[in-house]
Amino acid sequence: MERVGRQEKHVFDVAQTGVRALNSYLHGSLAEGTSIEVLNPGGAHSIAVGARATVQIDVRGHAGYYVAGMNQRAAVTVHGNVGWGVAENMMSGSVRVTGFASEAAGATAHGGLLVIEGDASLRCGISLKGADIVVGGSVGSFSAFMAQKGRILICGDAGDALGDSLYEAVIYVRGRIKSLGADAQEEPMGPADLSAVRELLAAAAMSGDPSSFKRVASKRSLYHWNAEAGQEY
Repeated sequence: MERVGRQEKHVFDVAQTGVRALNSYLHGSLAEGTSIEVLNPGGAHSIAVGARATVQIDVRGHAGYYVAGMNQRAAVTVHGNVGWGVAENMMSGSVRVTGFASEAAGATAHGGLLVIEGDASLRCGISLKGADIVVGGSVGSFSAFMAQKGRILICGDAGDALGDSLYEAVIYVRGRIKSLGADAQEEPMGPADLSAVRELLAAAAMSGDPSSFKRVASKRSLYHWNAEAGQEY
């Protein structure tokens, strides 16, 4: 441990200590503002899962599955790419990925902010429950599948079936949408949407013209069972 000004800084070399030592430390009683440096992650899974304090965590390299899952209050930055389920079930705080993200980024996240500077793969924001997700690049097919609440801002393109079975979440897309999923529709951008896009770009430290984005939301036709629909929606 070293002290930088009034801030404590702890360094974990995952190649030496493994992931469990890091996570055990994060689950303990930490001083607010503590800085944690994670070295040599080597694509290990479940790095920085369940962090509960207002601390800064910098992962210096690529991470595997479920990095920063169940995050609460911590500000986590992965300086590299990540595997499945980054920030899965995040409650609050923030997670930033400077590279690319694999499938199911931000799955079931209830709160906080997830920023992916590169592209995200399939099912980004699946079953989103209230968090904000900002993707600097493009997203794969079935992104925002069954997203219930929250906002997703996509600065690039979106793959097939965007927003399939969407509920109350709202999606903003600057690029091309390959296709919309069941019950998703493009809607006009209003003043509140322009303000929301501006807010999300600022939170993610990204730039862009809010008026260049499209709004995608739910038609709400799947909210109630319709026996006469013949399974055609």
